[in-house]
Amino acid sequence: MNNLKIPYNTEKEEIRFAEYGRLIQELILYARKIEVPEQRQKAVESIIGMMQLLNPIGNRHPDDYREKLWNHAFAIANYELDVTPPPGVTIRPLATRSKPERIPYPTTTTRLRHYGQHVQRLIQKAIAMPDGPKKEAFVEVIASYMKLAYKTWNREHYVSDDVIKDDLEQLSDGQLHLHEGHSSLDVLASSVRKDVQNQNASGRSRQKGDNRSRRRNGSGFRKRKK
Repeated sequence: MNNLKIPYNTEKEEIRFAEYGRLIQELILYARKIEVPEQRQKAVESIIGMMQLLNPIGNRHPDDYREKLWNHAFAIANYELDVTPPPGVTIRPLATRSKPERIPYPTTTTRLRHYGQHVQRLIQKAIAMPDGPKKEAFVEVIASYMKLAYKTWNREHYVSDDVIKDDLEQLSDGQLHLHEGHSSLDVLASSVRKDVQNQNASGRSRQKGDNRSRRRNGSGFRKRKK
């Protein structure tokens, strides 16, 4: 019995760009060896057309995307591809390209993340304010917003004002406290709910008014059968 010697992909040359697959790489390496310049040029252009079909342009700029494809084709051939790119396309080896600076990941606190970064900024602003009625009112607004955010993301769990008070003190490292006799922290949530209801009601009123106007103008009017 004859044993077929079929090479595994793991034994083949590593794929330079996985998004195009091994077939594209083998086609480019084959086209590199074509001796007739016109045939070599036509073959590479056809291969790049296949590369574009495998990775549609999407929302990318056509000129930038075309230059990217040609640069990838040259990179696959180790820049030993004797063909002429289209006008406006510059072949630049990957090693000579300047890499963008790495954007540092924003450092955030690990405490009580469900309140979000806006609460953290508001708390820092309140800490920097001088003591007085204005600061007390601002802290009360922050606590009300914290309760609103808590209830938004934890609708199945009841949260009391005492929980918000403890979280506020923890986030401010004990520098902010709700003043004695503060109003209920549900005031902000109820006011937001009323604003949403008013907006919905006004939207329905405008829609009804538009429907009446269309009926008066004859838009959408159906003739009655005699």
